[in-house]
Amino acid sequence: MSLSNAIETHTLKYLLTTDSVTRPTTWHVALCTTDPDDSTLGTEVTGGSYARQSAAFTVTGNSATNSSDIEFPEATANYSGTVVAVMIMPAATGGTASNMIVHAQLTIDKAISTGDIFRIPAGDLEITID
Repeated sequence: MSLSNAIETHTLKYLLTTDSVTRPTTWHVALCTTDPDDSTLGTEVTGGSYARQSAAFTVTGNSATNSSDIEFPEATANYSGTVVAVMIMPAATGGTASNMIVHAQLTIDKAISTGDIFRIPAGDLEITID
């Protein structure tokens, strides 16, 4: 996963200046049909009862992982496209690239059809800072 440009800037300000930075207090996983990058949101999935899911993380050393399963609602219709990436956002809806926290491509793209449930098992969403 990659930190967004905005979060990289917040981190540097926190570490190397006395500037105040506002940190997120909630984290929501969004599924994307196009890849986000450090300064651009991906195209978020629509349809089929899709909704961002909240997540909690455990930090050990220089890595954070989701501390429990992240499960999206059963799809009531096909999602708007193949899921190729995820973003972590600070809210359940909306937002811009300036508040995206991190993003990553999936190792395997996944088309979600009616009746499917997209699930990220505990520990499988890993964010590492080197």
